Parts: sequence; C-alpha cells; structure tokens
Amino acid sequence: AFERVLIDDLIPFIDANFRTLTGRQHRAMAGLSMGGMQTRTITLANLDKFASMGIFSGGSIAPSDIQDMETFKKQVKVVFVSYGSKERGASSKANVEALKAAGVNAVYYESPDTAHEWQTWRRSLYQFAPLLFRD
Repeated sequence: AFERVLIDDLIPFIDANFRTLTGRQHRAMAGLSMGGMQTRTITLANLDKFASMGIFSGGSIAPSDIQDMETFKKQVKVVFVSYGSKERGASSKANVEALKAAGVNAVYYESPDTAHEWQTWRRSLYQFAPLLFRD
C-alpha cells in the first residue's frame, strides 16, 4: 500500500504543489532499516521514477536482483548501501562490489564504531547526499 501511495499520490502531489524538477533523473529515494528495504523494493520496481537509491542498514541489491543490467546501468545514477561497523553488512558489501564489477555506480559506506542506530544513519546520509543530482 505504501508503494502505491508514494507513486500514485505523494510524488504527483509534491510535483504539483512545490517547485521541483519532475524527471526521474531528479528523484532519489533512501530509507533506513525497514525503510531501506522498502527503498530497495520500490526503486527496483519503479526505475522509471527514481535515478538514485540509498539503503541504510536495510539490505542491499545484488546483480541477481536486476532483470536487465544494461538498462539498469543507463537508468540508475547511484546505488548507495551503508551499515554500521557493528552490524552484519558483509554480504551487502559483497553485493556492492559485484555491482561495481558489473559497471554500476555503486557505493558502500561503513560507519565506524556504530550499530543499527541514528549515528549510523546520520553519517550515511552525510555520505549519500553529495552523490545526488550530479550531471
């Protein structure tokens, strides 16, 4: 239900009522914990709506999750995955490395000495935000 509200209601409302650049290349989605998993699910299903994705302590994207790698590489500007160093992010780091090897602009960030907590996610956002909306 959240995906439908976001795609069908919230994004059109924001674009109609605020000064935004409406194209997919000007739209990113990020989330932390369960929101990171929702970000993964929603962005992969709606690549026509999002060009950048940030997953903070909420899973990752493996090359096997991508149906058409060549199209994905053309559409997605950045895939950002982050975890705290005290979390279990090893498989996510391996997924990011595999995406890089496939030619995707993928970034893995590990917040030093943090776990599944706000400090991890604040640092993650600090690392992710400068990667967005570059030409």
